[in-house]
Amino acid sequence: MNDIQLFLAHAIQLEKESARRYEELAEAMQSLGSAEVAEFFRQMAHYSRLHLKEAMERGGFHDLPKLAPDAYEWPEGTSPEAAAWAGADGFMDVPGALALALDGERRSCDYYRAIAEKALDPEVKHMAEAFAEEEAEHVAQLEAWRSRPAKS
Repeated sequence: MNDIQLFLAHAIQLEKESARRYEELAEAMQSLGSAEVAEFFRQMAHYSRLHLKEAMERGGFHDLPKLAPDAYEWPEGTSPEAAAWAGADGFMDVPGALALALDGERRSCDYYRAIAEKALDPEVKHMAEAFAEEEAEHVAQLEAWRSRPAKS
């Protein structure tokens, strides 16, 4: 991917899906009675919306760009944030929700790293590296949450 506008359209779609996923996880954790984890997921949704806004501003988009479904260049044919997403269900526990979120963040990080490695356009390369770093921070946050001792 060597077109900055196309890259940003992908980043916007990915972050939009990420924010929606985190909101769903927050609602599921709130229903489960895990307010602290629900708040963490709400914060992660906020970060996704900030990344979405940043990508839109950098691309000069006032509205979400619309690409035809076949114009997206996703690994495995679907966005990294949506690849393993079947939605939160009433049986999802905290470890399951954290694992699902971690999988999405790892896929996103790998996606941006792969673009950075292959990009010939220096602007795309630089931006993909920056987005990969942000996703790596999210991976670290989720891993920290997963390693916390369970509350009784």
